[in-house]
Amino acid sequence: MRKLGVDNKHRRSMLANLAISLIMNEKIETTEARAKETRRVVEKLITYGKNGSLVSRRKALAFLMNNKEATKKLFEVIAPRYKDRNGGYTRILKLDERRGDDALIVILELV
Repeated sequence: MRKLGVDNKHRRSMLANLAISLIMNEKIETTEARAKETRRVVEKLITYGKNGSLVSRRKALAFLMNNKEATKKLFEVIAPRYKDRNGGYTRILKLDERRGDDALIVILELV
């Protein structure tokens, strides 16, 4: 797991916020390192959504910081879309380097 230059609580919160943004907007623009970590989280959340059990819903809700809107969209809109697909729910498209620190900027989107 990448540390992303922050402590554990900050990293978990940042990944949860990126996951919420990806679920709600279905496309986000971020750095490559953050996108790769967010991909791991979102793929697991979509798998929870495909399972659809109460335990899975509670796990997803807990990770998404009790964001009921995002959890509802995950379980009712996004997860059914991938019912016949075994993983690989996201795509990373590389854009350009950021001007200040040359960090590679990418688009993370749902397939």
